[in-house]
Amino acid sequence: MAVTADHIRDKLMKELAAVHAEVEDTSPNRCAASFKVLVVSSQFEGKPLLQRHRMVNTCLAEELKEIHAFEQKTVTPEQWEKQKSQ
Repeated sequence: MAVTADHIRDKLMKELAAVHAEVEDTSPNRCAASFKVLVVSSQFEGKPLLQRHRMVNTCLAEELKEIHAFEQKTVTPEQWEKQKSQ
């Protein structure tokens, strides 16, 4: 299975009901070994950061087997709106 930024984005949008997801391939030559993601989902409401990250890791369990580095930022829609306005 080839892991792509589009595949990760689609899966996060579908499985976490994300209202926004940004996925960047940060590996040299864009070889899909390292990704940075931002996920905005109401499913994160009331959950601590560790639980949010576990939700993302569970969603992408198969993909993470192929990835060497994975950086994630998880926010609620309300937090996302506040960040955008700053």
